[in-house]
Amino acid sequence: MLKKCLFPVAGYGTRFLPATKAMPKEMLPLVNKPLVQYGVEEAIEAGLTEIGFVTGRGKRAIEDHFDTNFELEHQIAGTGKERYLDCVRKVIDSASFSYTRQGEMRGLGDAILQGQRLIGDEAFAVVLADDLCLNDGLGVLGQMVQLYKQFRCSIVAVEEVPQDQIHKFGVIAGNEIKPGLYQVTNMVEKPAAEDAPSNMAIIGRYILTPDIFELIRETPAGKNGEVQITDALLTQAQRGCVLAYQFKGRRFDCGSVDGFIEATNHVYKTMYLPGEKG
Repeated sequence: MLKKCLFPVAGYGTRFLPATKAMPKEMLPLVNKPLVQYGVEEAIEAGLTEIGFVTGRGKRAIEDHFDTNFELEHQIAGTGKERYLDCVRKVIDSASFSYTRQGEMRGLGDAILQGQRLIGDEAFAVVLADDLCLNDGLGVLGQMVQLYKQFRCSIVAVEEVPQDQIHKFGVIAGNEIKPGLYQVTNMVEKPAAEDAPSNMAIIGRYILTPDIFELIRETPAGKNGEVQITDALLTQAQRGCVLAYQFKGRRFDCGSVDGFIEATNHVYKTMYLPGEKG
């Protein structure tokens, strides 16, 4: 049974400097809620209530956010402002939170490996908070959990991206076993457009079986000394099975300024305003 979800949050967020000089990029607000909270809420909706964070220096605000602030709550007790904390109180009451550190930035694969001490020997999900995924029905992780219950193997979320964006992603090739679901035969990390095996790009939602940890250990570091999860997943696909799922919903790339602004406007119009008027 899936119950754990890992959030690698050790990155510096350099594209948002100077805002992220002293504040984690994952705490940047989409209107009135930090980006990382959307990902945690998606995990809880999917039944993943043991939340682990792989952090780094300067990320203490994430720990404080998912904890009680007695002084603040005392100050606003009995006022109309209390309701603004309802959504985060619900999150805190619905899940447990644990933390470990990635001492050196050595890529997503290494960050996931550092999370093994929080995960143990069981399947788990990974969420990259930079990718905000929204829809009107079941969230992306919830959709993937349903698939995992059926297939019991690692699953990556994918979407079609324009050719001029291919170089930013890990890209898969695979055999379609049913509409929107592929058995992966190849994965390439950030290929040139002319070398990409398809236009199906991996986004920040994964379900991984625990053998991935040993595969990451076997994976040599690549460019800039980084260990890529894509390389470990390709080995896993070659030795067994990895599925790629073309999810239902809309993704916003909140790791870029343009995507973050687009997401903020969408959340304001479709989620914040209706809630305020309600």
